[in-house]
Amino acid sequence: MLFGMLGFAFWIWMLVDCLKYESSEGNDKVIWVLVIVLTNWIGALIYFFVRRGERRRFAIRERRL
Repeated sequence: MLFGMLGFAFWIWMLVDCLKYESSEGNDKVIWVLVIVLTNWIGALIYFFVRRGERRRFAIRERRL
């Protein structure tokens, strides 16, 4: 029960993060939202490790310049 609730909270967190911060260039945002929604927590986990980390590294690099 607890694992399910944590998975759902993580899924919502990644969905909101994608909708709020993902750039709208091309179809990136639409594709990531579909991946997260259609694959549930697995898609959220993929987004967390692939895209969110990349975007954060880019933002840190820009602040240094």
